[in-house]
Amino acid sequence: MTIVHEINDLETLARYRPVWNSLLLRTAGASFFYSVDWLETYWSHFGVHRRWRILAVYSGDRCIGILPLVVRNERRLVGTLRVLTYPLDSWGSFYGPIGPKPMATLLSGLGHIGRTNRDWDLIELPWVNALGSDQGRTPLAMNSAGFVAYSECRQTSALIDLTGQGGWDAYWAMRSSHWRTNVRCSEKKLAQRGAVTYVRYRPAGAAHGDGDPRWDLYQACEAIARTSWQGSSQTGTTLTHEVIRPFLRDLNLVAAKAGALDLNLLLLDGKGVAFNYAYHYRGHVFGLRTGYDREFAAQGPGTVLQARMIQNCFARGDHTYDLGPDYLACKRHWQTHAESSYRYTHFASTAPLAQLVRVKRKLQGWFGRGERATAAGKA
Repeated sequence: MTIVHEINDLETLARYRPVWNSLLLRTAGASFFYSVDWLETYWSHFGVHRRWRILAVYSGDRCIGILPLVVRNERRLVGTLRVLTYPLDSWGSFYGPIGPKPMATLLSGLGHIGRTNRDWDLIELPWVNALGSDQGRTPLAMNSAGFVAYSECRQTSALIDLTGQGGWDAYWAMRSSHWRTNVRCSEKKLAQRGAVTYVRYRPAGAAHGDGDPRWDLYQACEAIARTSWQGSSQTGTTLTHEVIRPFLRDLNLVAAKAGALDLNLLLLDGKGVAFNYAYHYRGHVFGLRTGYDREFAAQGPGTVLQARMIQNCFARGDHTYDLGPDYLACKRHWQTHAESSYRYTHFASTAPLAQLVRVKRKLQGWFGRGERATAAGKA
């Protein structure tokens, strides 16, 4: 028999840190975004006016899994709805339960949601790696808990498998000859402008006496971002956007202390011309943001930096480099494969606005753009 403890505040969450960290070590497909370090920082910046429902699942006196959920208000065309969802906000590619027993965690967690007062209009679990680590568990658990799950493929991420035999040499040989020539030409063009240096900063973490956030390197990334397309971006997700900048700076400190920071710079005569700001967790690398100084666009510094970063990933023994979703056309030269994330949604039958959204998506489905209801166990 399982028991679910619900966590609704940061003080209580802090007491679960040791348990969370222990479970994270045994979580398939985990990234830095699965960590309590990420969640606490995200919560401190974006937790206002949101109801947190983090569910710790116990078997006897042992915690076997954690299902991190949040209820937030989202404005849709039909009005404002209360959405019970994962706390990722599209920062990463995939998300899911914490721990080695994801099915038991989903079943118990969603069962708890079904038994408690409904403070949501729809349940929406996105960023599910349906064909990877999830293996159809999410829709099966939702249906088993009495929540009819509608599925939709939401986004595709480009990934690099760093575990193939032959390492970097084999990977590089598999790139098209045209692309290899392009990278070599960029290397030569940059070398003609000055001395090229690649810097990768990946501290071991405060637990190992190595948690320096290296603000000098972070500020170099910000400086390059301002000279790139990110400097004028209005999306609110770049390093230099004033709305998001405090959050990312706090995360830089947190990630450095946690040993999850992965900061990459390409220098030309000591001046930063390209950056790749990433996080890593146990061999999984996620490239959060990348950019280059537009003054050097003709020399391709972003391309050179990416090649050196990937080569260094192989040398370090990383297993996966997630290039993230969006801009897939330029990532196709680097990726070894692509993986899609799915969104599973349940619409409360007694929530009129949620039912309007369901009808809207059903109509879209008739034109091949919407969702479909899934039978238990089918994605």
